[in-house]
Amino acid sequence: MAIKLKLSERLFDATVYILLSLLIIITLYPLLYVAFASLSDADRIVAHQGILLRPLGLNWEAYKLVFANSAIISGYTNTLFILAAGVSVNLFLTSLGAFVLSRKGVLWNRLIMFLILFTMFFSGGLVPLFLLVKGIGLLDSLWSVIIPFAISTFNLIIMRTSFMSLPDELEESAKIDGANHFVILFRIVLPLSLPVIAVVALYYAVDKWNGWFYASLFIKNRELFPLQVILREILISNSTDSMSSGGGDQYQIGETIKYATIMVATVPILLVYPFVQRYFVKGALVGAVKG
Repeated sequence: MAIKLKLSERLFDATVYILLSLLIIITLYPLLYVAFASLSDADRIVAHQGILLRPLGLNWEAYKLVFANSAIISGYTNTLFILAAGVSVNLFLTSLGAFVLSRKGVLWNRLIMFLILFTMFFSGGLVPLFLLVKGIGLLDSLWSVIIPFAISTFNLIIMRTSFMSLPDELEESAKIDGANHFVILFRIVLPLSLPVIAVVALYYAVDKWNGWFYASLFIKNRELFPLQVILREILISNSTDSMSSGGGDQYQIGETIKYATIMVATVPILLVYPFVQRYFVKGALVGAVKG
């Protein structure tokens, strides 16, 4: 039996749909603008002002110039290593820490949690961090952007909160069957926490993919540069060349190269989201329910 909605309810639904549609447009348009601009003719995009709803021509020259840089391939390789190794280390250590801190009766649990929270607001600073990385021999190594950032306090709290929401009876029954802490973690807790693990993994992956500052600080060997550092060099070099040449064709193609580099750096991580989207909302909510 169809339920007849009141006029006020219809107006409310229509308003919600309109607002959501506007929100989608506002969110997607910047990405579409960059995509259209990267495929446009250089001279036409420089002269264009206002809203861009389609490519001005169809020109792949900017992408050809970006991928013609031999460092792009090595940058992708280094970034993929940082992504795979970094996220693996992040998830392993974060899950261990969250599991311990989520257990009842752990000695000095509140004190340890306070000290961990303290690091969210206060840190040693950039110079001590550099000296630490240098002291443990990680300078000029891809591990310099993995090991010092193995655990994010924010992600640790999310995962800990999710683990605390699991029924205590699961752990108690596992202990009766002779399971130790590692069995409980890897065979019970983690399989039941896939949504929050997907969320935390995505947070770590985005951070690793977009990271360039610490890589440029700790790594000097160009063969070890991650993708973001390479793309940043392309942007800076094209801006510098454009300024030194006084504009003209070099400036115009430099503008489209900027848009192309943004697409090259953004699209791969966007393609990952659909695979974890079904976990994302559920995991974010689970990680925020219980303190």
